[in-house]
This record gives sequence, C-alpha cells and structure tokens, in this order.
Amino acid sequence: MKGPTVDFQLSLNSESVESAHPTEPLPVEPDTSLRDVLALLKAQRSSCVLVCRDGVLEGIFTERDALKLMADGSDLSTPVKDLMVPRPTSVHTDAKVGDVIRAMSKGGYRRLPIVDEQGVPTGVVGVPGILHYLVEHFPEAVYNLPPEPGKISTEREGA
Repeated sequence: MKGPTVDFQLSLNSESVESAHPTEPLPVEPDTSLRDVLALLKAQRSSCVLVCRDGVLEGIFTERDALKLMADGSDLSTPVKDLMVPRPTSVHTDAKVGDVIRAMSKGGYRRLPIVDEQGVPTGVVGVPGILHYLVEHFPEAVYNLPPEPGKISTEREGA
C-alpha cells in the first residue's frame, strides 16, 4: 500500500509543468518602452512580460523590477531590453512539477518561463499555480498542516 508521501513524490516527478496552472506568456519586443510595458502589465493584470526577439525568449521583466525602477525614478522611455533580466532561467514544456519547484526554490524565483525546444515561450509557471496544483492534488497534506510545522501542541485544542 502506497502512503501519502509516496503518492506525493510520484505525482511531482511524473506530472508535467502544464499541470501547475501556467499562465499565458505576455511577450514584448526588446525596444518596447518601460511606459508601454507598465501599461501592458496593468491592462493584462500580469506580473511579468517576456522579452522576445523573433519569438525567442531573451529576458524577463517582472513587477518586482518595475517597483525598483519606479522607486529610483527611472526614465519611462527606456527600452525594456536595458531593464530586463537577460537569459532568465526557464523550464522546458516537458519539465516535471518537482523539477520546477526545485528550480524555483534554488533560484528564489516566483515565476519561470516555459519554453519549447526553439526557446519560444509557451507559458509562465508561478507560485500561485504551484500552490493551486498542491492544494488540488494533495488537499489532506496541505489543509492538515499545523500552524508551525514540526511543533507539536502540548495543549488540547478547542474550547
């Protein structure tokens, strides 16, 4: 009989990143101005744009980058290619959910572009999608976590 930990590991190591509720990529050209990128992020209610040349991923620009630039009073006419994170870590369309979680954890990323064999973005996997996946697939493990994992209550719960 398989236990919850075994099922959990099997799912993480066998299910595709497409199971983790990726969002549609929001591509922009490298010469797009910061002003236009900010307007696009707002209009699309997105947390990032993928900077692409001829459809191929070259960089990423996130709302965190935007906040830093706004705090510095950056020129809104600056092209996004001068502000993006170049050659961002990405995952391939055949990546498994477990690999994505490890990459996000190791790099401290909140989102990763998903690319095909040619480097063309097909989606963006983010923390909300990963959390949705975990709750959807393992509700008992997620909902039954104590407020402080590893700490065992010595007092009886309830009134």
